[in-house]
Amino acid sequence: MFQPLDGIRVIDLSQVLAGPYATYQLSLMGAEVLKIEKPGEGDWTRQGGPMPGLAAQGMALGFLGHNTGKKSVAIDLKTPEGVALLRELVAGADVFVENFKPGVAERLGLGFEALKQVNPKLVYCSVSAFGQDGPFSNRPAYDHVIQGMCGIMLTTGKPGDGPIKVGAPYIDYATGMNGAMAVMAGLREVERTGQAVHVDVAMMDTALMLMASLMSQHLTTGWEPVQNGNEAWSASPSSGAFETADGILMLAANHDTQFRHMCQAIDRPDIPQDPRWDSVPERHKNWQSLRQELETTFRTRSASDWEQILADAAVPAGRIRKLDEMLAEPQIAARGLTTEIRVEGHDGPIHIPAMSFKANGANSVPRSGASSLGADTDAVLRDAGISEQRLTALRAAGVI
Repeated sequence: MFQPLDGIRVIDLSQVLAGPYATYQLSLMGAEVLKIEKPGEGDWTRQGGPMPGLAAQGMALGFLGHNTGKKSVAIDLKTPEGVALLRELVAGADVFVENFKPGVAERLGLGFEALKQVNPKLVYCSVSAFGQDGPFSNRPAYDHVIQGMCGIMLTTGKPGDGPIKVGAPYIDYATGMNGAMAVMAGLREVERTGQAVHVDVAMMDTALMLMASLMSQHLTTGWEPVQNGNEAWSASPSSGAFETADGILMLAANHDTQFRHMCQAIDRPDIPQDPRWDSVPERHKNWQSLRQELETTFRTRSASDWEQILADAAVPAGRIRKLDEMLAEPQIAARGLTTEIRVEGHDGPIHIPAMSFKANGANSVPRSGASSLGADTDAVLRDAGISEQRLTALRAAGVI
């Protein structure tokens, strides 16, 4: 497999989604990730979800999808002994990831300034809602709160619908991928300079960068994005959502060549010959009549038919599908976007995400299964040189 981070050790204090998804990406690329969890509790995503049997084992689907392949090390960071123990692990690590509220890591003695004294070549990654500085920095938030604040909910849905949240926690996932990119950039910077680096990854920053073109247009011209329904941001009259005989087709015939290819493909060569629609400016001027003409044609066949016809003509188009329909497409299997794991006590496979890109023709998948809470504590600490006598004392004190 593609394992560019083989030999890199990551100390992961993050919980829930954005931080763990970042370290999951690092794990898929070969890093050894030590997930630090509180004894007896662990990451709260170990519980809940649609499969009570898995949740009872601390292996809920929400946990497995972002933490398979990591080692679980149980350390109570509310104890001075636990903090001291973690600092010893940091000394032998390459990356440290935390998603505390800003200031918490410093109060624990685990801030960047403290840990770079322990490890002067450490990549320290902070993942938070609003970043480590600014007037909002101490505020907590989750994906849907950021969605409400960043402006995306007032561009989603049709005019008059009111604010609508994007269905998936996409800001969390994008923040995780942004975090993984920041860590890899940090590793290169440490290699280049020999000095520790602190990367500061914020959900709000990520959310706004996912709307980069909207943000740029607003700041430059004062333009305000509005709810646009299923229409394309290009505002092309031959792009957007079109009713067919049995469903909706999403079409993107944006530029003139695509428009003319589309008209040929749907057997309407007369459309671009009409003076109302023979140029881009005229099409924009007469967009309503053009839309009506196109919709009349699209209603004569199924969305699947039109999708294939337009694909053959190199015109971007696709019918709206449910998730199960898309996942059943041969394209998804060809891309290897998911992999199957087994969890003891559960019959049947569990599907989790693989790496989101291919390298040398293949995806990377977790190299090991998911660890139960604290399953790797003793082995990791012994490897770090902790004596059996000290392990016994730490266990007796409830630190591990």
